[in-house]
Amino acid sequence: MTAKRKVKYEWDAERIKALRQYMGMTQQELSEELGTRQQTVSEWETGKYRPRGGMNRLLTLVAERAGFIYETDQTESASSEKSAGDQEGPARQSPPTPRE
Repeated sequence: MTAKRKVKYEWDAERIKALRQYMGMTQQELSEELGTRQQTVSEWETGKYRPRGGMNRLLTLVAERAGFIYETDQTESASSEKSAGDQEGPARQSPPTPRE
């Protein structure tokens, strides 16, 4: 029997905001999707706090379900063989027009 390897996902302010915009959601709508408060999403997006524990995994599941292309700290370290000058933010697809 083989053990399933756990990957630790880390979501920072930029990635969370990019995911929300990609999904065309307001902070309130994303908070409802995640089962948290709008204020919490706002605090994540401003960098005041970072999601912890199961919320990291939940954000990853929501992102995967939405088809959001992103890089985690795990994938960034795997792609560190790129030239040092070729650093970029999280890979993203063109987001749909955000709802106001």
